[in-house]
This record gives sequence, C-alpha cells and structure tokens, in this order.
Amino acid sequence: MTFSIAARSEDGSRLGVAVASKFLAVGAAVPAVEVNAGAIATQALANLAYRPDGLALLHSGLRAEEVVTSLTSADSGRDDRQLGIVDGLGGASTFTGSACVPWAGGRAGTTTGGSAYAVQGNILTGPEVVDAVVASWEQSDPATPFHHRLLAALLAGDLAGGDSRGRQSAAVYVVTPSGGYGGTSDVEVDLRVDDHPEPIPELARLIGIRDMLFGEVDLDACLPLTGSLADEVAQRLATLGRVGDDVETTLNIWADIENLEERMVPGQIDPIVLSHLRALTEDPA
Repeated sequence: MTFSIAARSEDGSRLGVAVASKFLAVGAAVPAVEVNAGAIATQALANLAYRPDGLALLHSGLRAEEVVTSLTSADSGRDDRQLGIVDGLGGASTFTGSACVPWAGGRAGTTTGGSAYAVQGNILTGPEVVDAVVASWEQSDPATPFHHRLLAALLAGDLAGGDSRGRQSAAVYVVTPSGGYGGTSDVEVDLRVDDHPEPIPELARLIGIRDMLFGEVDLDACLPLTGSLADEVAQRLATLGRVGDDVETTLNIWADIENLEERMVPGQIDPIVLSHLRALTEDPA
C-alpha cells in the first residue's frame, strides 16, 4: 500500500522518514523518528508497535539490522509486514515479508558520502519505484536541505509509478537536536497530506510554506530597515491596515499575525519577509 524512505544525513545530525500511499493519513501510521536513536518506517499490514519498540531497541544500542531481526522474529504476522530502519550510527536495514502483496521489496545501503537509507514499498507498479527512490537519494546533494531531499525521493518514486492503486496521502518527518519551533523540540519537519488526489505536490506546497515561515534566516542577506526601504515597508504595511509611529514595531506586529516571528531580525528585514509583504501588496518585485 505504500512506499517510503527512512534516512540519516551524512553527518548524522538529521534523521527522517518520507512516505506516500493510497491510504488515508499514511503519515499517522508509518514513521517513527527520534534524535540519538534512528528512523523507522513500518508498513504493508503495518505493526504500529514496531515504532515504540524499535526506537527503544535503538536507544539500547542495537543496530538497524539487529532491530529488524528482533522485531520481526518475535512477530507471528511478520510475513505480512514491511519494515525499514536506519540507526543513528549510519546502519540501515529493510525487511519485506513473504506474504506482502506484489510488487513488494526494498533496498538499504549507504551513499559514498555516508548517508544511510532504507527504501521499501508494496503494491507498487514494480521494482522501478524503489530503484527511483534510491537513485534520487544517492544522487542528491548533501548541501540541499534534508527534508527537500526526502521530498525529491518521494517524487521520484511517484513518477516511476508509485502505488499501483493510486495516490491519497504523503508525509515527511525529520528530527534534529533543538530543530523544532523556538528550539524547544527536536522535530524540525512534521508535515502530512492526509487525503488528496495529488498528495506529493500538495506536500511540496506545504513544505514551501514551512520554509518561508520557519526556515533558517540568512543574516548576511538581511537588509537594514532604514531610509527608503523603511518608507516602503511602512507604506506597504499601511496598505494592509497596519499603521504605527515606529515601522519596526509595526512590522513585528504584522509578522506575528503572519506567523513570521522566527524570521524577524532587530533593525533589519529578512528578504523572505520583504518578498512576502510585497506579494501581499501586489508588487511584482
């Protein structure tokens, strides 16, 4: 019912799972990821207990292959299961039960740069889907944001045929230490499309919004909020009904409303914030 990739970045700072399926809210069932442990994808006739149990085994020090063996050997329903795991040290393993609906299979490995991956799928149009996901991951640039690499791998699998029954849902889940909102959690990306005719393009749209709101600010690119630029910002804010004596204060109030507070820099304006403000006030710049 599903194809997925569990992966670890080259430097081990990020772990994640991306998944797509002809299944309602696949992101609620397949992924389990924790910093300092690993990433797990459980699917086919998914055993959701693999998620907490697998993470606990990873935390205990077992490697990916050992965890796959431990989980499946103790499960009488293993022939109907599919499982992919990468561990925090760069190990990777995938399992496909003998009774999984064809085409079903997977591949696990490590790129030349040191990134680990486990790719698996069932009820697919053919092995070319898994091959396309693997090829996309192996050829991806480590400098590209990790969640974009996962998204690209999903898209490659979808373009190669994907789930033979069609499309319905997709998800990306990524963790990195203190990578969440305000640095208060490790969950850097947790986006799901639960029911949509084109879930992967819709997931890409959501990721674009996420990057605008919560992406890393390039401080070197920020512009001083002074002179003619400050005048322009004040005028555009006024167009949106936001008027105040101090342009920076008014900008911050507007940014809070737009959920852009993490992109605010004292005395400056992030070009992404400026572009969004210009777009809302119908400026082609």
